[in-house]
Amino acid sequence: MRILKEFKEFAVKGNMIDMAVGIIIGTAFNKVIDVMVKQVILPPLSLMTEGVNFGNRKFVLREGLEPGSSGAGPEEIAIGYGALIEALLDFVIVGFTIFLVVKLMNSFRRKAEDPKNQTVETPKNIELLSNLTDLMKEQNEILKKRNN
Repeated sequence: MRILKEFKEFAVKGNMIDMAVGIIIGTAFNKVIDVMVKQVILPPLSLMTEGVNFGNRKFVLREGLEPGSSGAGPEEIAIGYGALIEALLDFVIVGFTIFLVVKLMNSFRRKAEDPKNQTVETPKNIELLSNLTDLMKEQNEILKKRNN
């Protein structure tokens, strides 16, 4: 019963909804990055490398029968390093994009939490903590003057 209660608190607090939204957005973002890599970045890269299509690049370990030839024979065994290059490009682009988004969000958060910044409304808890800090500084100065 305790587990059900904890799960209910977890779901009600919004953590589950936040995770679901993040996963859905991440999945959609992955599709965008996949198209960007395959349709925008790799074609010019392929042009610079004299038409090499990275998705088809492979290192053949054992030759197989030609496609369309009759007869049963060994299948080709190959290491598809081109797909790895595409996946690494995807990873780098996704990582860099997430880095930029987090950096942008952190700058907005810093502006919102700065009590001296008047252009953005400071959250009430940050404002109260700032006032408390100022009062403590004043009290410390008064105590220093009394002790001297």
